[in-house]
Amino acid sequence: VDDAIVVSENIQRRKSQGIKTRAAAVVGSREVFFAVVATTAVLVAVFVPIAFLPSTAGKLFREFGGVLAGSVIISSFVALTLVPALKARLSTLKGGGDNTSVFGAKIVNGYGRALQFCINKGWLILLLSLVTSAIAVALYKNIDKELLPTEDRGSIRIFARGPDGVGISFMDRQAEQMEDILLPYSELGDIDSIRTVVGQWDPNIVFMTINLKDWSERNNSQQAIIADIRPQLGAIPGAPGRAFGANSLNLRGQGGGIELAITGESYDKIFEVAQAFTKEVEAKYPEFGSPRISYQPTQPQMRVNIDRNRAEELGVPFTDINQTLRAAIGGNDITDLNVGDQAIPIILQSSYKNTANPSDLTNLYVRGRDGELVSLSSIAYITEEGVAAELERHAQRRAIEVDLELPDSMPMAQAVETLRMLAQEQLPNGFGLVFLGEAKTYQETDQQVTLTYVVAFLIVLLVLAAQFESATSAIVVMLTVPFGIAAAIFAVYITGTSINIYSQIGLVMLIGLLAKNSILLVEFADQLRDRGESIQNAIIEAGKVRLRPIMMTLISTVFGGLPLILSTGAGAEARNAIGWVVFGGLGIAVVFTLFLTPVLYFWLARFAKPRADQERRLVNELDEGEASSVGSH
Repeated sequence: VDDAIVVSENIQRRKSQGIKTRAAAVVGSREVFFAVVATTAVLVAVFVPIAFLPSTAGKLFREFGGVLAGSVIISSFVALTLVPALKARLSTLKGGGDNTSVFGAKIVNGYGRALQFCINKGWLILLLSLVTSAIAVALYKNIDKELLPTEDRGSIRIFARGPDGVGISFMDRQAEQMEDILLPYSELGDIDSIRTVVGQWDPNIVFMTINLKDWSERNNSQQAIIADIRPQLGAIPGAPGRAFGANSLNLRGQGGGIELAITGESYDKIFEVAQAFTKEVEAKYPEFGSPRISYQPTQPQMRVNIDRNRAEELGVPFTDINQTLRAAIGGNDITDLNVGDQAIPIILQSSYKNTANPSDLTNLYVRGRDGELVSLSSIAYITEEGVAAELERHAQRRAIEVDLELPDSMPMAQAVETLRMLAQEQLPNGFGLVFLGEAKTYQETDQQVTLTYVVAFLIVLLVLAAQFESATSAIVVMLTVPFGIAAAIFAVYITGTSINIYSQIGLVMLIGLLAKNSILLVEFADQLRDRGESIQNAIIEAGKVRLRPIMMTLISTVFGGLPLILSTGAGAEARNAIGWVVFGGLGIAVVFTLFLTPVLYFWLARFAKPRADQERRLVNELDEGEASSVGSH
C-alpha cells in the first residue's frame, strides 16, 4: 500500500491548498509519478541478482523476490491509475491537509527546525552516524550466524547405527529400547505417532520418525524433548541413538549435527588421521559429543585364496575355479529360455545348504588335467577379514565421513570455524577437510548472499542514476542504505535472533525499502531546485512536505510486520526472523532517512546542476543549431 499512500497523500495535500478535486488528482499524481516509478524499479532491481543464485538460498530468494516484485509492480500501477481516479470521484472529509491540525503543524515545524540544525551541524550528524555504524559492526560479530533458526517443526528423528555384521534382530531390540525412552512423552500427550524402520538401508541401521501433536496440544517443545532424550539415547549400549529435529530445508544429515569428510590418498591412512582428529575434537571440544566415523573396517568378509602353483600342478584352469565358485555362491547365468514372448533366465546355482559354512568348500570339485575331480580345498583356502561396508569420495578424492553433534548453544558459523581451525592445526599435509550437508550449504550461502548484497547495491545505484539522470542524487539515496542495515543489526541483536537465511531475505528487502523513503525526499528536492530554490531551502522544504507520507508508509510497513513477529506455530521462526529485520530495521533506520539523507544531499547536490538547467541548455543548443543551419542556406 506504500505507493497508494504516497499518491493519495500528495493529492490530498494539493486539495488542501485550494485546488479543485480533479485538478488536484492530476497535479498530485503527476508530482509523485517519478517517485513511485523509481521506488518500484528499485524494489524490483534488488531481486534481479538473486534470481541467478544456484544454491538452496537462491531458490528461496527467487520465490520470495518474484512474488514481491510482481506485487510491487501491480501496486504501483494501481496507485498511479486507480487511486487518482477514485480520489477525483469519491468525496473525502474536509481538512486533513498540511498544517490544518495544530498538532500536525507543530510536528512539521519542529522537524523543520531540527533539520535546519542538522544541516548546520552536518559533520556532527555524520560523525554520530559513523559511530552508530561502528557499534553495529561490533555487535554483528557477537550475533549468532547460522543457516536456519532453531525451528519447532513438530517432528523428531532418531538415527542409530550398530556394529557392522549385526543382524536385524539385534537392531530391533535396540529400537525397542528407544521406543521405551519415548513412551513417557506419548503418555503425556506430546507424541502423536512413532514410525520405526529397521534394516531398510542396512541391517545395522535404525531410523525413527516421531510426529508430535499440534503446538497448542502439547506441553513440551520439540527442542525440549530432544534435550531430554538425547543423553538417554546416547547411553544405549551397542547402537547409541542420535535425536535431531528436521528443518524447513531438510538439510540435516543422518546424525542431525555437523557432517564433514576428511580426504586423502588411501583409506587406511585417512582412517588413522580421522581417528586422531576425532580424539582431538573430543578432548578440546566435548560439546560436540562423541564423533562417529563412517569408515569402520569391521564388516566380516570371506576371502577365497587360491594357490596358483598347486592349481597349475594339478592342471586346473583358473577360469574353471572361478565359474565353480560363482555357481556355488552367487549363481551363474547360463542362458535364457524363450517361452512365448518371455525370456526366462537359466541360472546354475548350488543349494544354500551345500555352501552354508566355509568348511563346505570341500564339497566343491573341479576337473583336472586328466579329467579327475579335484577338491577345491586342496588348491584354495578361506580367510575371514574385516572390511568397510562402503567407501566414499568427496571433491574427487577418497574420503571418510565424520558426524558430530551440533550443540544447541553453538551457532553453525562458530561450529564450522572451530572445526576448520582445528583441522588446519591437526591434519597432516596431503589431507583436507570438506564440510557436508547443512554446514556445506551454510558456507555456500554465506558467500553467495554477501555477493548478492554487493550486486544488489550496484544494480540499484545504476537504476537510480538512470532514472534521476544524475549520479549525485543516486549516491545520496544509496549512502543511507548501509546505515539502515546497521539499524537492522541493532534490531537483530536486541531481540536475540540470529543472522540466518530468513533474516538475510529481510535485509535484502530492507535495501529497497530504505531507498524508497530516501527517493521521496531526494526526488522532491530535485523538483524544488528545478523551480529555482536553493539547495538548503529545497531539502528542508522537501523534508517538511514528505514527512507525512514517509511516516505513513513507515507505520504501514512496520505494523504490517507485526503479524510476522507475533506469529506462533509451524514456521513461526522463519516469519519472526523476517519480521524483526523489517520491523526493527525500518523503525530505527527512519532516523537516518529523515536526518542523514538531507545532510548528504546538502553536501553533494552542489556538484550537480538542476535538471531544469540542463534542459534549458539543451533547448538553447538546439535553437543555435537550427539558427546556424538556416543561416548556411
